[in-house]
Amino acid sequence: MDGFLTNDDLTVKNSSNDIALQSEMSIDDVRGLIADDMKKVNALIQKKLHSEVPLIDQLGHYIVNSGGKRLRPALVLLSAGVFSYQGKKHLNLAAIVEFIHTATLLHDDVVDASLMRRGRATANQRWGNEASVLVGDFLYSRAFQMMVEVSSMRVMQVLADATNTIAKGEVQQLLNTHNPETTEASYLEVINNKTARLFEAASQLGAIISGQPQEIEQAMISYGRHLGSAYQLVDDVLDYSASTSELGKNIGEDLAEGKPTLPLLYAMWNGSSEQADTIRNAIEHGGQEHINEIKAIIESTGSIAYTANLARQEADKAIQAITDLPTSVYQSALYTLAHFAIERTN
Repeated sequence: MDGFLTNDDLTVKNSSNDIALQSEMSIDDVRGLIADDMKKVNALIQKKLHSEVPLIDQLGHYIVNSGGKRLRPALVLLSAGVFSYQGKKHLNLAAIVEFIHTATLLHDDVVDASLMRRGRATANQRWGNEASVLVGDFLYSRAFQMMVEVSSMRVMQVLADATNTIAKGEVQQLLNTHNPETTEASYLEVINNKTARLFEAASQLGAIISGQPQEIEQAMISYGRHLGSAYQLVDDVLDYSASTSELGKNIGEDLAEGKPTLPLLYAMWNGSSEQADTIRNAIEHGGQEHINEIKAIIESTGSIAYTANLARQEADKAIQAITDLPTSVYQSALYTLAHFAIERTN
């Protein structure tokens, strides 16, 4: 299935005992479970991307078809499956969530002046910042057009609130940039707003459209929030521990941009005064001149292990949130995604 998870995405580095995984499903099993629906979602995405403006077609298709994992739309489909939803709204919602996510990527890459994403040149690198921002705006507005078609004020509220929170998280991250005084609490608030919020909404939507009670809806919210947090924590680990070919972007990009992510902050807090000064200077000024030295400091202070352990805790919380849901292959698939979030290499 184009654009979803591949076997190469999942490399198990630790025992599954790290989290209370209650599923024997593989990523291939998850792919197969939602394959038919994901094909419909991909077709809908291609249809809704169409515009009589050639640049929108060209740039939009480039970023949407650039090899993303489609995790967020997959969550919509799986959450609908957990509750045996029989309609078609989940297809629209999955496409909407992917459009919102793609719009944030376009804007992020402009703000961060990124040159590579998913192993290819970013859209802003190929077409310029102006085009990337405007096509991102097109995708946001298209997503809201599609929300109207779902005819649910509750769905509109959840997705509008999520989009607003994501924007707030982006501003918070901007304020933290080049700030070595960023706290762990501030860092976690950013990833909750910037990344976990859309995971949360995607998981919640299946409960909404299938008419589940509030306590069940809350369980899905909690699952998505913790899954998204685990996913972002691992992203920040990989920025200092993966290879460029694995990660699909340049290693140390967060450092180059002066982003104080947790691996960097923890190393600064726990290193020697000289090591702390090196990292503080890197955060304040950005750049990758001392990337190898900083990676060595991160390794020597146990920063990667600390951040990875926090990610495992988040994945475990995600699993615990849905243990009381009806037992089904869809519930097992959600367990598998929690495992995937912390074991992936890109």
